[in-house]
This record gives sequence, C-alpha cells and structure tokens, in this order.
Amino acid sequence: MTKTEIMDAAFRVWGREFYANTSLSHVARELKVCKPALYRHFRSKQALLDAMTVHFFDDFTDFVRPGYEKALKNEHNSTGVFILARSVAEYYARNVNIFIFAMIKLHDRELNSAKMHEEFRKRGIDLELYSHSIKKTYNIQPLIMRLSFATLTFCMADFHKKGESLVKQPSEAAISKIINAIGVIIGQGLGYISEEIDALDYEGLENRILGTVNSLEDDPLLKAVASAVAEAGPWEASMEQVARRSGLSKSSLYYHFASKQDMLHQLFMTESRRIIDFARQGMQHSVIPQEQLYLGIFSIAEYLRAKPDILITLDWLRTRRPSLKPAKDNMDGPEHEFLWVFEDIAIKPLCNSPFSELKEGRISPWVLFLIASTLMRENSGQALGTVPKSDIRFLYRFVTSGIGVKENEE
Repeated sequence: MTKTEIMDAAFRVWGREFYANTSLSHVARELKVCKPALYRHFRSKQALLDAMTVHFFDDFTDFVRPGYEKALKNEHNSTGVFILARSVAEYYARNVNIFIFAMIKLHDRELNSAKMHEEFRKRGIDLELYSHSIKKTYNIQPLIMRLSFATLTFCMADFHKKGESLVKQPSEAAISKIINAIGVIIGQGLGYISEEIDALDYEGLENRILGTVNSLEDDPLLKAVASAVAEAGPWEASMEQVARRSGLSKSSLYYHFASKQDMLHQLFMTESRRIIDFARQGMQHSVIPQEQLYLGIFSIAEYLRAKPDILITLDWLRTRRPSLKPAKDNMDGPEHEFLWVFEDIAIKPLCNSPFSELKEGRISPWVLFLIASTLMRENSGQALGTVPKSDIRFLYRFVTSGIGVKENEE
C-alpha cells in the first residue's frame, strides 16, 4: 500500500461523504486495512489532508498548464478565457472526487485567494499574470474571471449530480457536451446583446429597491442560528452557541428544532423564502423583462448586503453543501419551486439553449450562485458584502450577455 493508493481512497471517501469530515477510519475501511496501517504513511488526518491538497494542486496544474500557456499567448483575449475555462472544465469533468474535494478545500477559510494563487504560481500558472493580460478587454477583470469560474463550478456540480458521476464515469460525449455548454453560457449568458443591456436606467431601478430591506423584521432565534453558523460554519456551530446568542437554554431550543440538522434546515428554508419573496416584490416595479431581471438580482444582492450573517451562512451552505434533507423532505422535489424566481420572466432564450443541460433548464440557482460568489469576494479591508453597485451591474451584464463574445469568434 502506497501513499498514492491511500490518497486515491481518501478522495473516493471524500467524494461519497461530500460534506462530512473525512477520517482515517473511513479511509482504512475503504482500503480494507486496519487504521494503524495508515500511520506508516500519515501520522494524522491533517497530514493526509495536507498531502491531498498538495496532490490536487500538482495534478490540477499539470493538466491545465497547456491550456493556460496557450491562453496566455493568445492575442484575442476573450478566446483565451475560453481556452482556460475548457481546460479546467475538462479536468473537473474527468475527476469528480477531486472536484468535490477542491470545491470544499478551496473555500477553506485558511486558504484564501492569495494563498491559492501562490500555490498555482509555484507550479507555473500565474493567474495574476493572466489577469493582467486581459485588463485591456475587461474593465472589471477580477470579477469577470470570478463569474466565469463560478459558472464553470456551478455547471460542473450540476453535471456530476445529474449524471451520478460518483457511481459511473461520464461518457466522452457527455464530457464534450457540458464543456461546450459552459463555453456558450460564459460567452453569451442568456443571449442578450450589449446594446439591450446598456440601455437600462440602472440607477433608477436601484432607487426603487434601496432602503426597502430595512422594513423586514428578522426572526430573533434564526438570527442567532445564522450568527453561530457564520462564525463557526455549519459543521462546528453547536446548539450551545445558538442558546448563548438567543438567551435560551439548550433544552429550550429543542422545542423549536428537533436536531441540529433541523435547525440548519429551518434557517435555509426560511431565509431562502424571504430572499425570494423580497426579489419578487422588487420585480413588480416593472413589466419589462430586462428590468425585472435586474430588479430581482439587485433585490437579492441588497438583502444579503444588509444581512452579512445570512450571506456568510448561505455561502457556507453553497460551498460546503451539508445535508439539509429531513427524512420527509426532499430538497430537490417540486415542492421547492419557491426557488423558481426568474423563470416566470419572459427572458429571451438562447437558440439551442445550453441551460437545457442544467437541471430542469432553470437559471435561478445559477444566478443565485453568482450573486453569492460576487458578494463574497475579498475587498481590501472592506466589510463583507460591501461591493459597489457597479459590481452588481456587471454581474447582471454577465448573466444576460456573458463576456460578450462567442467561442472561436475572431
């Protein structure tokens, strides 16, 4: 038994458990060996996780380096975005367990973007250098890259879930299809041309929403839950922490929540409904589809900017994906159509829309994912979520028209 065999088994365990803490006991059972046998190679679980992280960075950069070098040399900067995105998409499409590990590990609070960029740079992929090369094309370059790769991540997660990649390897045809779909979505978004989007009176639309979130009253108990989860994360947050923040005894909490899982579930469901209801109210300020879409996006962003604990909590759930399914509740079922917010707008569809590749062809989960990703970006000492309105406008432009170019367009 080698270190590589142990890490391969650990990636498989991590992939199946998805959000649960990977332990040496789980890995030992996967390998059908006793736990002490692993100590000859890894002295602790942390040592194993550290080795898995190094393996990810090594393997990832080896795979995408040819695409990165080609993108860096490409004179047409927008084409370079596609080249790099396709390389990353193919790697994640072929390695579902590493994809799951990477999405969780790369959002680790101890592994910020600066540390990640340094790990890539040490291995020959300088993302900051590449970013500098496309600044002439995109005025808000860091955000265009963030939105592009957030879209890639969202689509890839949906691809693996729908294709049940943990139990069967995706076919070459399926891999090619999702890579092409990601390229179209990044390039064109919902298919609007820039002139249609630039014509909007953004400030006028925003003024219809600004300040209205202050009229919403919070549930004190769920606010305490959000505060605990925002500080410690969904795994580490305890009923004791919530009790202290709410002023209740731990035993009293069980009158409200059957378990910690039920507590997280109620927080997610309640806040999701409040956010979507607030967005729908905002969208009623116009009957023009393009304006309705922006009003909905801005309303959600405004809600989350006003409630940073909720933003952090939903981002934890977005990136860590803890199980929120009570025994009698299926989070993927039709009863959760309350998340259907933008589908009721007469949005201009793309011909042969790549969104058909996503679950039920819905765009709302994708847009919500992009909003959270935008608001969670690091902002040079600014408070969380305090991104400028220009970033929300740029997010809207990305959703409606992508980076504004078709793949292979010269």
